[in-house]
Amino acid sequence: MTLNDIKKTAKETIGPHCKVCPVCNGLACKGVIPGPGGKGTGLGFVRNYTDLRKIALRMDTIHSVISANTETSLFGKTFKIPVFAGPIGAVQMHYSDLYDDQSYSEALVKGCAEFGSVAFTGDGVEDDVFIGTAKAIKAYGGIGIPTIKPWRKNEVIEKIRIAEEAGAIAVAMDIDAAGLSILAAQGKPVAPMPTHILREVIESTELPFIVKGVMTVEGALKALEAGAYGILVSNHGGRVLDETESTVSVLPEIVEAVQGQMKVFVDGGFRSGLDVFKALAIGADGVIIARPFVTAVYGGGPQGVKVLLETYEKELKEAMLMTGASTVQEISMKHIKFV
Repeated sequence: MTLNDIKKTAKETIGPHCKVCPVCNGLACKGVIPGPGGKGTGLGFVRNYTDLRKIALRMDTIHSVISANTETSLFGKTFKIPVFAGPIGAVQMHYSDLYDDQSYSEALVKGCAEFGSVAFTGDGVEDDVFIGTAKAIKAYGGIGIPTIKPWRKNEVIEKIRIAEEAGAIAVAMDIDAAGLSILAAQGKPVAPMPTHILREVIESTELPFIVKGVMTVEGALKALEAGAYGILVSNHGGRVLDETESTVSVLPEIVEAVQGQMKVFVDGGFRSGLDVFKALAIGADGVIIARPFVTAVYGGGPQGVKVLLETYEKELKEAMLMTGASTVQEISMKHIKFV
């Protein structure tokens, strides 16, 4: 099974909204919601992708590195690469009914776990969605990170308990989902969360807690104050607020502000191991990728997920060898240039 095989099959199965474009850059699906597009003009999605193109890798092949080690340790576990699958919910609405949220998560978790990575899983209006994804994570020894919407505090804590029972290695909350009006339309509104409530949520569990949807230094410092294990720099794929900045453009100032006091992850427009290298050079601890994994699942199930991760691993290793970095920890700003 190759990436081309996966894309060919996905074109036939993924539904009417996603075109499985040769380059997943947000241009063909501007405003396509339901579907994979960015909100309104789609600029948030488009900027995520195009701003990554403004970063070049600095090639240097006069060095002693002959084997690149892409392993990274997070959440008390070691992973083959610092690349993880992002949470996708309501797949039947946004894609096709080949999968529902539970079967999609099962395929995603299985593929990631068998490769040596981990999947963030989604949440939904119906409680069965989160419960089902938690079961999938439990079946693979807890190698998954359930992601909870910013519901009322008590409901968030109830779902944390489900994640704990599943043995999940961590738990996340996509606080940026506060802008998902589609949830309110289904009778389940979400809302922003003040720092003191966020702190109460984080203190309710011993699991590493990741706050997804941080786009400013101020937001990062509030998450740090609340006790988060880490943050995910994310604009929700450009799907919750039109004309946002790209994630990679705000990443440097956020990394500098938190000064290593918590983990910093990033998503948004990452499409290759070279893109992952750029984020690591800026200071990210890991990269989360979402839309390409939808194509991988619809085009190849768990095996498609593994093929995609193997591709990212190969590309990241090539970038490291051609720039002189032997481990992911050695990748730094000296290896890239903003152009």
